[in-house]
Amino acid sequence: MLQRIVIVGGGSAGWLTAGLLAAEHRAAHGGLHITLIESPDVPPIGVGEGTWPSMRDTLRRIGVSESDFFRECDAAFKQGSRFNRWTTGGDDDAYFHPFSLPQGHGEVNLPEHWLAQHPHLPFADLVSYQPHLCVAGRAPKQVVTPEYASVANYGYHLDAGKFGVFLRKHCLEKLGVHYVPDHVTAVNSNDNGDIASLQTARHGAVEGELFIDCTGMQSLLLGQHYGIPLISQKHVLYNDSALAVQLPYPAADTPIASQTSSTAQSAGWIWDIGLPTRRGVGHVYASAYLSDDEAEAQLRAYIVQTGGPRDIPQPRKLSFHPGYREQFWHRNCVAIGLSAGFIEPLEASALAIVEMSAAMLSDDLPATREAMDIVAGRFNEAFRYRWERVIDFLKLHYVLSRRRDSAYWRDNAVDVPERLAGLLTLWRHRAPSRSDFNRIEEVFPAASYQYILYGMGFRSDFSRAPKPHEAAQSDAYFQEAATLTKKMLHGLPDNRSLINHIKLHGLQKI
Repeated sequence: MLQRIVIVGGGSAGWLTAGLLAAEHRAAHGGLHITLIESPDVPPIGVGEGTWPSMRDTLRRIGVSESDFFRECDAAFKQGSRFNRWTTGGDDDAYFHPFSLPQGHGEVNLPEHWLAQHPHLPFADLVSYQPHLCVAGRAPKQVVTPEYASVANYGYHLDAGKFGVFLRKHCLEKLGVHYVPDHVTAVNSNDNGDIASLQTARHGAVEGELFIDCTGMQSLLLGQHYGIPLISQKHVLYNDSALAVQLPYPAADTPIASQTSSTAQSAGWIWDIGLPTRRGVGHVYASAYLSDDEAEAQLRAYIVQTGGPRDIPQPRKLSFHPGYREQFWHRNCVAIGLSAGFIEPLEASALAIVEMSAAMLSDDLPATREAMDIVAGRFNEAFRYRWERVIDFLKLHYVLSRRRDSAYWRDNAVDVPERLAGLLTLWRHRAPSRSDFNRIEEVFPAASYQYILYGMGFRSDFSRAPKPHEAAQSDAYFQEAATLTKKMLHGLPDNRSLINHIKLHGLQKI
């Protein structure tokens, strides 16, 4: 029977995985024995600061208090993303990808009736209240709304470094995870090729039956020990570099943005994330199209244009190779996090893939070594599909752009993955629907594709005339969105006010 799991690497990926496994397999009460080895000499990358709403369920499953999470991780609410200058490059070029589904989504063909009745209005603004909440800087819940419950759907912005420390403390104090702060010096193998133990510098050999590689881009176990190659996606998604910097607010009461902002540049884009104590800003770009100096100049210009200081710390340079491993689970080793792959952070998919990986591992944890190969095959198939869907969805943003002001944008419009090209052919005459994404756990729902497509000016030429009764239904949903917008704008506090309340008083437990 599987009894000992060894996780190599901490950070968000390692500690989220440890927490979920320990909480759901009773590590603190004689269940699984879970050990996490974390080198004190290897700092986490620490720039994954955006999550999806799924993180609420993950933290709840681990047993974390949402109030404590806000207090200790410098967290803020995230209700979606705003994309600036992606479609035409103009100053008035912007649209939202909110986390809340459109009102009436799946009940009636909303895009068809939007085009027929209200083509002059932005799609997301018509079908959802959430873009309006973001523009107004509103929080997604009230002070009386319990922990993890919501009025409007939300995820988080957070300090990644503090998040890892917070999860580690919870895992060690509440969940019975064993901690080995040490450096792995060797991988010891069984005769059959499985990993038998990991040799550490000061704690000797740490034995296990399943090893989880959370060592980041070095992929110590899956990549280096087993030689599982990275399948490059640089021919599809060109960005391979980032410059990141943290900026203070001009005043303590500066409003906190309710969304991640992504502003397109000549060969990439700039993220802008608001935390209670600072902004996190970074430029993701393709080194084949833009030099580091040019990228830094664009980043500095953006910071000044958005009210930031002229004098900023030297940005931190990050390099990555976009792609994912040929396998994610090989023999008795499974990779989770950056060791499994990384694609640019355009839609904050990195932590979401970690959550999905940890959840599937926990739900399908094999009882024996014999069962492990079967589970591994299913895991590999599931995550190949998920990585490919992430790539399709991110590439959609570039393919739909009408910018032709640089070789970067011109080339992006040409290199279209085959599956995405097929979907775009279908969507010329109908909207994205559930039939296009029919797995139980899709990475992005059809609504997300609608928000991007119609936010960026794509127009489906619907082949049939709208039916009168469907037009009435659609109008009712459009009105419902407008009514909810007014109600929520009136009843919801601003982001900073609610976060201040949480820090002082906490939220009600469910």
